[in-house]
Amino acid sequence: MNALSKNKTLKTAIVILNYNGKHFLEQFIKSVVDFSTLPDVSIYVADNASTDDSVSFLKENFPQIKLIILNENFGYAGGYNKALLEVNAEYYILLNSDVEVSENWIEPIIKYMDSHQEVVACQPKILAYHDKKRFEHAGAAGGFIDKYGYPFCRGRVLGKAELDEGQYDTIEEIFWASGACLFIRKNDFWEVGGFDASFFAHMEEIDLCWRLKSRGKHIACVPESVIYHVGGGTLTVESPKKTYLNYRNNLLMIYKNIATSKLNNVLLVRWFLDYLSALQMFLAGKKENARNVLKARRDFNKKKIVYKHRRKENLESTVEMEPTGFLNKSIVFNYYILNRKKYTELIK
Repeated sequence: MNALSKNKTLKTAIVILNYNGKHFLEQFIKSVVDFSTLPDVSIYVADNASTDDSVSFLKENFPQIKLIILNENFGYAGGYNKALLEVNAEYYILLNSDVEVSENWIEPIIKYMDSHQEVVACQPKILAYHDKKRFEHAGAAGGFIDKYGYPFCRGRVLGKAELDEGQYDTIEEIFWASGACLFIRKNDFWEVGGFDASFFAHMEEIDLCWRLKSRGKHIACVPESVIYHVGGGTLTVESPKKTYLNYRNNLLMIYKNIATSKLNNVLLVRWFLDYLSALQMFLAGKKENARNVLKARRDFNKKKIVYKHRRKENLESTVEMEPTGFLNKSIVFNYYILNRKKYTELIK
């Protein structure tokens, strides 16, 4: 790992985690450089032991970008944990490599966080790169969670993303901010222990935000800032590995964070819904995905023994309150039975 000076505290550090993403860096890194010219902003790329020419490409074409070289692929969660130890800044901006940023994407959020010290993390409005009038799946206009641990967004419920017609252009407190573009105060990131590295990838930002919210912290979406996300850059939506990580990590996240009074009921309902989901995948011909749902459940049950102490430590640090953005409804029931497929319909 490259040694970086920790003497001077930057205002803002943009940190892009890369793994074999040269094609995305070639396509998008220039927008980050061109539109990140505020004073006291530095750009870092943390490389997760890529085997392509990512590092040499950056050295040759963008020498102003600081490099952090990791000696193996630690995934999103572990990679960022290790890389951010090398970055001394008041604010981290964790940015996916498959993101095109727009002009003035940083200033509205930093300005908002500077004037709202109770807000520890934020995200911009996230639109789809290949359909720039539609919200992108991973974050849209801010993330929420339902009573059974299913995440959804302003602008995206389950698989349905809305067109952006300005309906979510207000700043709003949310439950989780997307890891595709996460603004977070350094001190608060480390106060709760950073990401859970055992997640490897997927849902680690929701777990992090849940831990922050349960400690009385606030998270917001500032839609004046806009980015465009490709999504699925490392693992496609159909990837069996992504299915496995999403189901396993979602169960671990619930187990770590949900109130004791709700835990058994939620896990019972999720047992039923997960097996129903696996059956649906199997009947749709996605047999490997179906098997990975079952594998995720088996591995979750094994990990519960290890996670008991994490749950205990986590809940001992939380406040007795239902965090803002926790929807006491089932989005699965509302989506499939009541045909409510928009955020505004869910929150009625």
